Amino acid sequence: MKIDPVAYLGAVIREVAFRERDGKPARAVIATRSYDTDIADLWDVLTNPERIPRWFLPISGDLRLGGRYQFQGHAGGEITTCEPPRRLAVTWESMGTVSWVTVTLAENGPDATRLELEHLSVIEGDFWDRYGAGAVGVGWDLALLGLALYLAMPPGEEFDRAAASAWPATDDGKEFIRRASEDWCRASIAAGTEEAAARRSAANTTAAYCGEPEPGSGG
Repeated sequence: MKIDPVAYLGAVIREVAFRERDGKPARAVIATRSYDTDIADLWDVLTNPERIPRWFLPISGDLRLGGRYQFQGHAGGEITTCEPPRRLAVTWESMGTVSWVTVTLAENGPDATRLELEHLSVIEGDFWDRYGAGAVGVGWDLALLGLALYLAMPPGEEFDRAAASAWPATDDGKEFIRRASEDWCRASIAAGTEEAAARRSAANTTAAYCGEPEPGSGG
């Protein structure tokens, strides 16, 4: 699977916002990009349990407002907003933490749709200081890449899950991760994060996604 990381990463606008949630400090990681399909089709890709595994992960649960979902081997949560075909919001429950993901769709010209994904996390412990915006941002870059590749597939072509799962560990995959982490670092600095701290966090995030020792860990 040959991918041009510059082209795919360059299609995404990245923002980091300082927020509050339930009276606690929070950070929002926001990714926006356009896809060459109409809003009804993109909504179906994002919500149809038969199509979601073709670009992300197998999903189970009660996929309706108020229902609970579970991605295989990953996060689960509750569907808190479902306004077809424009807005979907869920809790994102993983490793004992709860955060919030909101996806908003809007027409972006003929047969194109703009997708905005916001992932909001309360700042607790040292996780944000250690990994920064890229902790979730890089993961969503990989998901948005998978979505783009799926939408570009010729009709009838089968999705190769094994190749997709293995790709992040390849040299090309690690280059994509490194560039994505750098892009989220720049977004964090633009939002007001001190540059040295943002760069330390980005280096840790890159190492974590690439399966390498964190800088200075001695591993």
